[in-house]
Amino acid sequence: MRSRPSALRDFTVDRRTWFLSAVAIVIGFGGAGLAVLLLRAIALATNIFYYHRVSLELVGPAGSTLPHFAMLIVPVIGGILVGIMARYGTDKIRGHGIPEAIEAILLNGAKVHPKVAVLKPISSAIAIGSGGPFGAEGPIIMTGGAFGSLVAQWLKLSDAERTTLLVAGAAAGMSATFATPIAAILIAVELLLFEWRPRSLVPVAVASVTAGALRIWWLGAGPLFPVYLPGNIHLEQSLLIAIPLGILVGFAAAGLSRLMYGLEDAFEHFCGQVHIHWMWWPAIGGIGIGIGGFLFPRGLGVGYDNIAELLRGNAPVALLIGLIIAKSLMWAFSLSSGTSGGVLAPLLMIGAAIGEGAAHLAGLPGPTQALWALMAMGAMLSGALGVPLTAILFSLELTHALPAVLPLILACIASYLVTSLVMPRSILTEKLGRRGYHLSREYGVDPLELVTVSEVMTELPPGDEVIVGEMHFLPNNYVFSDETCRAVAEEMATTGSLTLLVVDRENNRLVGSVGAAELLAGRRRAVKRELERSIAFQVELPRL
Repeated sequence: MRSRPSALRDFTVDRRTWFLSAVAIVIGFGGAGLAVLLLRAIALATNIFYYHRVSLELVGPAGSTLPHFAMLIVPVIGGILVGIMARYGTDKIRGHGIPEAIEAILLNGAKVHPKVAVLKPISSAIAIGSGGPFGAEGPIIMTGGAFGSLVAQWLKLSDAERTTLLVAGAAAGMSATFATPIAAILIAVELLLFEWRPRSLVPVAVASVTAGALRIWWLGAGPLFPVYLPGNIHLEQSLLIAIPLGILVGFAAAGLSRLMYGLEDAFEHFCGQVHIHWMWWPAIGGIGIGIGGFLFPRGLGVGYDNIAELLRGNAPVALLIGLIIAKSLMWAFSLSSGTSGGVLAPLLMIGAAIGEGAAHLAGLPGPTQALWALMAMGAMLSGALGVPLTAILFSLELTHALPAVLPLILACIASYLVTSLVMPRSILTEKLGRRGYHLSREYGVDPLELVTVSEVMTELPPGDEVIVGEMHFLPNNYVFSDETCRAVAEEMATTGSLTLLVVDRENNRLVGSVGAAELLAGRRRAVKRELERSIAFQVELPRL
């Protein structure tokens, strides 16, 4: 009898995992290098557009010495350039970055065209450097993922292995950009991997750590936005406010998602009516950026300085109002035009402004305003993206504000609960949902993994068992009685056989058969656990 493992398709750690982990080190180097190049390219583009000089100095558009009316023109020029690159290069550079990475994983076998790896960072640098109110994280996730995909395509790998390396590149880029290696691993799991297994988690973690270490040497250790909270942060008060604040931010996150996609629908309808080619849409989006920048210059660009000021507490009221209203409108309108940019930094900024604005209205001091800004920042990320664990750790890694961990958790979970109830999909997966693709936002163990073949198989009558060694022929399509029903389902999917023989591993006996009906019995057990309610314990009070 041929030798088979007890769970033939239980993909765990094997020599392929070691190989992918070794490749992930190379991808970690590449992802970190691309992150540094993108940040430098954004700085270069900002200096060229707003300061008319060739420099890598980190500056923002708001400090430009150009005439104020230039704020109306520069974003339009950037939009024209992005549209030309998309039209004559590849239209895959349009969009947030993360949805495109998900699409490559689910629909294209984790294969990304080399043009994306080259043009995505360039187009993003132009879009952001010309004033686009976007973050760099989405583009670097797509760029790092493209690099990982290219490496994987050069090797002889399966679809699942290519996916692992694509996600490893994405995690490496995020880890190097934000100095958040743990959050980079988690966002890879919650948004891109669609699984939590050693075969994929280990290489992704290796790439993230490699990129995180290189970031320390190349850009500094972080945190990116240090927050110094006193040891006594009025914990009771913070815990009481965390849930209402999280609920408020959750509704704001849902509103931002609907605003952006509503504008996208209006954009497509209007441009379709007047027959404007999509190549010019980013330029029209640039008009919205220009008007917003003319009225509120600090809404232009990535705006990391805005986030830092919010997390210090006591931000001016004008900044809070400008970020909540002007930044939201600029970001939603311009991104709906199909330009190249990310969503994380704007969401963090708007969420922090809502939290600090609420604390300001309550007349609370600066340290408390900073705490509320931090809680709302994490809650916005949790609700809008549907990634509560990532949001919690991302906020902590960005700030190193460990005293805020308990209220931060409550705020993130409350926001996640709200958006789970009012939004069928997250702001990232909505784009794919509109194209007709379904993405689950839940993770769970396959119920068939919890049921063994021996529990559901149809047994042979007593005395009819056959010693396998005495059989002249045993079909290849058989399973062992100690295997899980998931292994049976995968064997059926692979071979097309709807009924398999069952062999007792210890005694080498043919003991029964298992088919689709038996697998449904395993599924019924999971349904029963979900639906049947009963009282398992009851206290009987003594009679008086």
